[in-house]
Amino acid sequence: MTLHSILYAGTVMHRRVRPRAHRLRYRVFWMLLDLDEIESLPRRLRLFSHNRFNAVSFFDKDHGDGSGRPLRPQVEAHLKDAGIDIDGGPIRLFCMPRVFGYGFNPLSVYFCHRPDGTLAALLYEVHNTFKQRHSYLIPVNSAAGTVVEQQCRKQFYVSPFMDMDMNYTFRVGLPGDRISVAIRAADKDGLLLAAALSGERQTLTDGALTRLLSIYPLLTLKVIGAIHWHALRLVLKGFRLRPRPSPPEIPVSVVNTGG
Repeated sequence: MTLHSILYAGTVMHRRVRPRAHRLRYRVFWMLLDLDEIESLPRRLRLFSHNRFNAVSFFDKDHGDGSGRPLRPQVEAHLKDAGIDIDGGPIRLFCMPRVFGYGFNPLSVYFCHRPDGTLAALLYEVHNTFKQRHSYLIPVNSAAGTVVEQQCRKQFYVSPFMDMDMNYTFRVGLPGDRISVAIRAADKDGLLLAAALSGERQTLTDGALTRLLSIYPLLTLKVIGAIHWHALRLVLKGFRLRPRPSPPEIPVSVVNTGG
């Protein structure tokens, strides 16, 4: 049986342009997990487990509503509420796994497909370091090609160094031999932050996981460590801290694209 779940290895970059320039870049790897395959993957991989500790693992409670319930029906419910019917088509989640029991994903992306393989919607799941999460569900035009561009208003507090009155622009290179996600955050004065990730495809095998674990040891600890290290650097540069509002009562913001 063909395995649709795969690996991507690459880099993440953030570039702050105001009020002072700041830049970070680090290497990471991700998994693109077909939600219909997650339960069967541990039977094919010794280094991967589902809802159990392993060198690499995936826990349902790290995503969705945090309850640990299977993710597919959760995503399908959000799609239904938005008037989007994928009729049983595949849903694939792009995220970093837990590595040796620890996981943190600033951004995870669900690619929601129709049965014919065309993309119906993208669900951007955003996590902050205060153990909160919020998602943006944006439908995709059926005529979209290999690159999808979308926009939405910011609804969820992520960084203590950025205001809430902002817009996001997403530019997503759909999964293939490569994947890319670029985000531009802008306020009334223009571009404030540009972030981008890109990765190259690798087959999901124990051998590939072993190589990636040797190249990116303690991956997710490195990510959360980098977030706090750069936060300290921003404080030392004189960046002003913003108060943290309560997260939206509705866990998913549905973006009406107008057609």
